[in-house]
Amino acid sequence: MSKKRLLSGMQPTGLLHLGNLVGALENWVRLQDEYEAFYFIADWHSLTTLYDKTEVIRQYTLEVAIDFLAAGLNPDSCAVFVQSDIKEHAELHLLLSMVTPVSWLERVPTYKEKQTSLRPESMSYGLMGYPVLQAADILAYKAGVVPVGKDQLPHLELAREIARRFNYIYGEIFPDCNALMTNYPYVPGTDGRKMSKSYANAIYIADSPQQTVDKIRCMFTDPTKLKRHDKGHREGCSVYEMLDLFGRADLHEDCEAGHVGCLETKERLAGLINEYLEPVRQRRHQLAKDIDYVEDVLAAGAKKARVAVRHTLEEVRQAMGVR
Repeated sequence: MSKKRLLSGMQPTGLLHLGNLVGALENWVRLQDEYEAFYFIADWHSLTTLYDKTEVIRQYTLEVAIDFLAAGLNPDSCAVFVQSDIKEHAELHLLLSMVTPVSWLERVPTYKEKQTSLRPESMSYGLMGYPVLQAADILAYKAGVVPVGKDQLPHLELAREIARRFNYIYGEIFPDCNALMTNYPYVPGTDGRKMSKSYANAIYIADSPQQTVDKIRCMFTDPTKLKRHDKGHREGCSVYEMLDLFGRADLHEDCEAGHVGCLETKERLAGLINEYLEPVRQRRHQLAKDIDYVEDVLAAGAKKARVAVRHTLEEVRQAMGVR
């Protein structure tokens, strides 16, 4: 029996961090042999916010590819490619946009959030249509499953609605795509908020061990623990959250008993994270010295992706009666 198809991607808006690794990439690595997996670098999506800084997108596209491979994605088991290398994504986005009501896009939570934080002139057509391009990414491969975090569920549901509307108008072309929830949808950053490049609170895969130590020393801890022998609390402590995430909440018990200070607990966490990241960083270091290999992987992945989407686009054109 053929494997069910899986698709997911990340934007190249910066280096990937611990949250990306624990929250998504580790899951992708586990799934790559179970599914016919396609993992892409979403450079077109990055244009919604970096349209005037395209050099950043070019720079980080290769860096993200290196992070993908360093995390354990195997080009023999999955396709790793760049979104803009597959022009069918853009074509399907255009065709799907013709049957997608504007009201559907206006109700997307992330779009409504952007409306409150961006100037009107920054609310581009591309930003509003972002979920349609996401739908095209998924539907071009007729993906059966999409690994997502909780915050992406509205986008996936919209993709399902667009597919159903298309099928209603033109006939059954697209199957339903189902969410495959990640194990860790939330990884705390150094400031207590969700780890994010945009918050400047991230520990990056490419960071050195010393950079990791320095960042963790600045992490938010229990605000009520003012002295070394004060009893610490789990609530409001990012260091505890991170230790718990890695299954080592026991390393926080001395803090709770008032036997150690916050700095010692942070050093334990830094050691744990550096040990966890060491093999990934070693692979990353080697890959960064062999860019030709990385580019060959992306080219091979794009070739595999084109084969997968070509038949879908032929079906779509025929159903719609366009050339």
